[in-house]
Amino acid sequence: MFYLVTYDICDPKRLRKVAKIMEDFGIRVQKSVFECLLDDKQFITMKKKVEKVMDFQVDSVRYYSLCALCREKIELSGAGFVLKEDQFIII
Repeated sequence: MFYLVTYDICDPKRLRKVAKIMEDFGIRVQKSVFECLLDDKQFITMKKKVEKVMDFQVDSVRYYSLCALCREKIELSGAGFVLKEDQFIII
């Protein structure tokens, strides 16, 4: 499944930790936005790791799952690329 993950983490220390976790699961497309191709198990693992770090009172993380048809409709203006199914992330 393709996920677009966005976050707003208030504390710089927690922000760095969440960013590091996200780098293990996807590609950074903006400062606090990642595109991830994950199976269900990977998604659950990523979400649990993020939730261990975040403060639920002040931080926010949003997970948008996009179907294949929706992914085909992603438009990009400017620099960058959209993560494709056949691109591999080696961790």
